[in-house]
Amino acid sequence: MDGGTPNFKTWNIIYPVYINSKKTIAEGRRISATKACENPTALEIGDCCGHLKIPFAIEIDKAYPRDFMQVGRVRVLLKRPDGSPHNPLITSKKQLMIRIAELVPRHPGRVKKQEAAASASNAAAPSKSGKGGKKKR
Repeated sequence: MDGGTPNFKTWNIIYPVYINSKKTIAEGRRISATKACENPTALEIGDCCGHLKIPFAIEIDKAYPRDFMQVGRVRVLLKRPDGSPHNPLITSKKQLMIRIAELVPRHPGRVKKQEAAASASNAAAPSKSGKGGKKKR
């Protein structure tokens, strides 16, 4: 996190809802569902901003106004004081959200969760018993 800039109140805010493919536009999604990712967290968004070399600050105690159960938001600084972007490939908030949505599914914490879930579901699948059929009265 970048705490060196004192006036981070003017930074852009990104809520996880903005890039959540499970949400509708009315619920707060800001990019297309095909480009969005499934259930991102503020920590994953912050890690992606760090990977993209964009200054960010994670605010865990804040919630999305339309859905207060969605906790956490990320403040990002897209442009330097002179107006030049920190990352020349990302010049707008929408470009940043699309890029983050591409990176979140490859986040190390998410990859480990998916591998654990896949191994657990494979182990539980062949547990069906062979005894079945019609009950006799």
